[in-house]
Amino acid sequence: MSETELHAADTPAPESELDEDDRLKPEFVSAVLEAVDAGDVETARARVEPLHPADIADLFELTPFDKRQALAAAIGDLIDGDVLAEMNDWVREALVDALEPHQVADIAAELDTDDAVAIIEDMEEEDQRAVLRALDPDDRAAIEEALSYPEESAGRLMQRELIAVPEHWTVGDVLDYLRGNEGLSTDFWEIFVVDPSHHPVGTCALSWILRTPRSISVGDVMKREQTLIPVEMDQEEVALRFQKYALISAAVVDGDGRLVGMITVDDVVHIISEEAGEDVLLLSGAGEGDINEPVVDSYKARVRWLVANLGTAMIAATIIGLFEGTIAKMVTLAALMPIVAGVGGNAGTQTMAVTVRALATNQLTDSNSLRTIRREILVALLNGSTIAAVIGTAVTLVFWNAALGAVIAAAMLVNIVIAGLAGVIVPLTLDRFRADPAVASSIFVTMVTDSMGFLVFLGLATAAGLTS
Repeated sequence: MSETELHAADTPAPESELDEDDRLKPEFVSAVLEAVDAGDVETARARVEPLHPADIADLFELTPFDKRQALAAAIGDLIDGDVLAEMNDWVREALVDALEPHQVADIAAELDTDDAVAIIEDMEEEDQRAVLRALDPDDRAAIEEALSYPEESAGRLMQRELIAVPEHWTVGDVLDYLRGNEGLSTDFWEIFVVDPSHHPVGTCALSWILRTPRSISVGDVMKREQTLIPVEMDQEEVALRFQKYALISAAVVDGDGRLVGMITVDDVVHIISEEAGEDVLLLSGAGEGDINEPVVDSYKARVRWLVANLGTAMIAATIIGLFEGTIAKMVTLAALMPIVAGVGGNAGTQTMAVTVRALATNQLTDSNSLRTIRREILVALLNGSTIAAVIGTAVTLVFWNAALGAVIAAAMLVNIVIAGLAGVIVPLTLDRFRADPAVASSIFVTMVTDSMGFLVFLGLATAAGLTS
C-alpha cells in the first residue's frame, strides 16, 4: 500500500459520509466545540453543514449554555428557520434573544406561519413589535392574527399557506392553477374546496386530482364529509380529533365558518408528544421538567408541590399521634404502618394514572363515569383481597400473632379499596370543576391513602386491643 493510500486510510471520513448513529455523539460535539474555541470557524462549519436541521437543533441543546452563543456566531447562516423550528423552546428563546430583530424577521419570513409564530410568541412584547415591524406587510398581518388567538389553540397551531379552489372548477382548472402559480404552498396533501363565501364544502386528495380526467368537475370528485377545526379549539382536542379520525390535514374555520388555515399531521405529532410528556410531568409535580429550563424556574415549579406534600404528610402525622398509646403498647405496629400506606399509595397511583389518561383522551366522560367507578372498585377488591391474604399470612407467620395478621390484612383490603376510589373520583372531581386533573390529583390521592391507611390500621389495632 502506498504512502498516499495509508494516509487516506487514517483520515476520518467526511461528516457527510458519517453514519447517522455517529452524529451528535460526545466525540462529535466535542470536536465542533473545540474548533469553535480555537477560532477555526471553517472546520466547525464543515462538520455542522451536512447535518439535518433537527440535528443542528440538537447540537445546540447538547452544547453547554455558556458556549451556545459562540457556536451560533461560528456557524451563523446555518441557523435558519428550519433549525429554530426544531429547537427546544428554552434553547431557542435564549438564542433568539441574542439576535437582532431584523435577523429574526428574516428567519420568520422563511417559515410557515405556525413555525414563525412559535418563534415570535415567546419574545418580549417590545421585541415582538420590532420583529413584526421588520416583516413584510402580508407576513406581519398573518402573524399578528395568529398571535391574537389564545395560546395552545388551533389558531396558533395552524398555517395559512394552503390551496383552496371553488367548487365549479374542473380538475383541469385546478392543475393549471397549481402549475401556473409559483407562490403557492409546496407542501400539501389535500386541496380544500370552498363556496363563494369561502366556507369549506369539501376536500380533494392530491392523488384524486392527479388521476382524474381534466374535464371532470371538482364538485364531482371531492369528499364532502370533513372534520373542521374551530380556530379557538385547544391543541390537545385538535390532536384527539386527528387521532380519532386518522386525519392527515384538516381545515381551520373562524367563528363565521370561513376557512382561515389548516393543520397538518406533522404539527399534531409534536403536540401529542408534548401533551403526553406534560401530563406525566404534571402528575409528578415536576413542572415542565425540561433539562434546559433555568434552575430558578425548575425550583419554583417543583417546590410548591413539595410544600403541599409536606402539608399532607402533617395530616398523616397527626393521625399517627392520635394512636400514640396503641403504638407504645405494641411497637411492631410502627414497623408495619408504612406497608399499609405505601401499598395503598401505589394502588391509588395506578388507578389515578389510568383515569387521568382516560380523561385526556376522552375515553372517560359523564356517560361512562359510574361504570368506570364500579370497575375500579371491583379491581381494587380483587387486588386488595390478594394483597391482604399475602400480608396477613406473612405477618402471622413472622410475628406468631394471628390477630395482628388479621388486622393488617383487613386494613390493607380497606385501604386499597379506598385508594381505588380516590384514584378515580379525585381526577373526575377536578375535571368536573375545570381543573387539570394531571396537576393536583397526586397530592389528594396520596393524602387519602396515607391518612386512611394509618387511620384504618391503627384504629383496627386499637379496637382489637393488640399489645406486645
